[in-house]
Parts: sequence; structure tokens; C-alpha cells
Amino acid sequence: MNNFVLAITGSSGRLGSAFAREAVSRGYKVFLGDIDEAKSLELVKELGEENSCFMYLDVTNINSIRNFIEACIKTFGSLDSAVHSAYPRSSQWGTPFGQLKEEGLKIDLYSQLGGAILFSQEIIENFKKQGFGNLVLISSVQGLGAPKFKHYEGTKMTSPIEYTAVKSGIISITKYLAKSFPGQQIRVNCISPGGIEDGQPEFFIKNYKNDCLNKGLLDSKDITGALMFLFSEDSRFINGQNIVVDDGWSL
Repeated sequence: MNNFVLAITGSSGRLGSAFAREAVSRGYKVFLGDIDEAKSLELVKELGEENSCFMYLDVTNINSIRNFIEACIKTFGSLDSAVHSAYPRSSQWGTPFGQLKEEGLKIDLYSQLGGAILFSQEIIENFKKQGFGNLVLISSVQGLGAPKFKHYEGTKMTSPIEYTAVKSGIISITKYLAKSFPGQQIRVNCISPGGIEDGQPEFFIKNYKNDCLNKGLLDSKDITGALMFLFSEDSRFINGQNIVVDDGWSL
């Protein structure tokens, strides 16, 4: 995969950084985009400047997206594929359903769904010009159906209704985009991870695992194999699909 260039949004996040590490380990060049400059620059230092580059990216701003794509091509000479793993949230994020306010909803729904649409719009325009491209969006098992609310009992955790709305929307956006560009060698797919370990309470971890088959909560690196598969020649005829990686949670 020498000279294969991958753009990653949300590069300082758990998934984005795991994607970057795995891609570089397989010989990719990665162009990182995020609003968290400090974390992303640390990641560049880890991966090496010959393999990675960072640029500030606000996925809710069309000019920021355009500048990001242009800089990637200028830096590495091409842009073969992209994964949109940015996860912007307002200060209202995680507020219980009955206490949601309209301003927070406007921010979160636009930032996540609108941002995914805007990024897809610009990256696909580039793919059309060069005659090929591969885009992967990130959804969640919460986009497949309602949360398992029993897992949250006795904790301060919640699964926001906005999250379900956004992630189900991402799956639909994937299918819409995949079918929109026939004959242009453009693929759009989606990955829906299960829960990722992030210091959750023991009660939640135990209940969550009871609804899985082997591991329960996953590590970020457990999702990277699905992404690399979707960027490989082995998946060249997979288009418009949602790959679920959840240890059986959604069964």
C-alpha cells in the first residue's frame, strides 16, 4: 500500500487515532483532521512526519473542509480514500431526553449529520475529478435500533436520542451516496461499532457483556480491521453496506 493516501476526520479521537495507527502500520500515508490540534500533533510525532500530516479541520465549515482536501493533495500528491470519524458535540450532549433544549439539538444534529453530508459532498467531488475514491462513514449499533436501556440502570450514563437519530441517519446517507454515482468507481460504505471501552462503570460493563458473545465492550483497535478491509481490493465490489462490528450485541 505504498503511496496510498487516507484522510481521517476526528483524528484525535479514540477511533480516528486507532485508524491512523493501523493505516500507517500497513504502509498508508495519513492526512489527519481535527479541531484538537495538540492531540493530533502528538499523533503525528508518534507516526512520523514522513507518514502523516495534520491540519485543523472543522467539519461543519465548508471552507475548512475544502482547505483540508486541497492541503492533503498538495502534501501527499493524491487522496485515495477517507474515513469520516469526527464526533462533534455541544455542551448539551448527554442531557436526558426530557431536558433537551432546541439550541443544543440544532448544534448536535447539524454538526454530526450536517457535517457528514458536507464532508461527503466535498470528498466525493474530488473523487469524481480523479475518477475513483473510497469513503467510509462511521455509524454505531445505536443506529440499528433502540438502546438497551437496562444497561444504564444505576449509572449516570445515558444513550442520547440524538445519537440514535444521527447514527441511523449515517447508515441511510451511506446507501444514498453509494447509489448516486454508478460507473464512477466511487464506493461509500459504513461501519457500525459496538460499545468502545472508555472507563464505564463495572455495572454497565457487566450488563453490556451479558448481551454479547465473547468480549463485550471493544477496544478501538478492534474496529480497524473492518476499515482496512473496506479500503482493500478484497472489498472492491462492496458498496453501500453497513459493516457491524459489535461482538453480537445487536443480535
